[in-house]
Amino acid sequence: MKEHMVVLDFGSQYTQLIARRVREQHVYCEIHPFHIQFDALRELKPRGIILSGGPSSVYAPDAPLCDPRIFQLGVPVLGICYGMQLMSHMLGGTVDPAEEREYGFAELVFDGPTRLFEGLSSPISVWMSHGDRISRRPPGFHAIAHTNNSPVAAMADKDHRLFGLQFHPEVVHTPQG
Repeated sequence: MKEHMVVLDFGSQYTQLIARRVREQHVYCEIHPFHIQFDALRELKPRGIILSGGPSSVYAPDAPLCDPRIFQLGVPVLGICYGMQLMSHMLGGTVDPAEEREYGFAELVFDGPTRLFEGLSSPISVWMSHGDRISRRPPGFHAIAHTNNSPVAAMADKDHRLFGLQFHPEVVHTPQG
């Protein structure tokens, strides 16, 4: 099987768009449900995994969860919105309701140089849609960008190639997404 990306769908209205953006980069991409069996995901041998956003809160009793072993597969994992919050929650960080829901445009400010934002100048305009935010990063993660309402609007554990974005890079509302 050729190299490809996998998007795990947590119910985001943008899941199809995430996969489309990956495909526009001439990379094969498949969408799978968030509850895919770990062995089935491992057999796919993805080059990377994207955790989509979704309408849930990680602290809700029925919050959709993926198998935590995906973070140990040795491939890059990118969490977008709920996907970032889930990654934080599952890896020892803390997610709390934001004092103000962030919906719409926000100014994202980089907290230092990072490969994830290579070629972009800070600040950039991004599209946010969330009511929760990271209040404590998981061990090994560093904040790499913030907004006025989200002190951790992007985070990275570079050693394990785990990344999170609170904003939606896949939508046209994020011009340089």
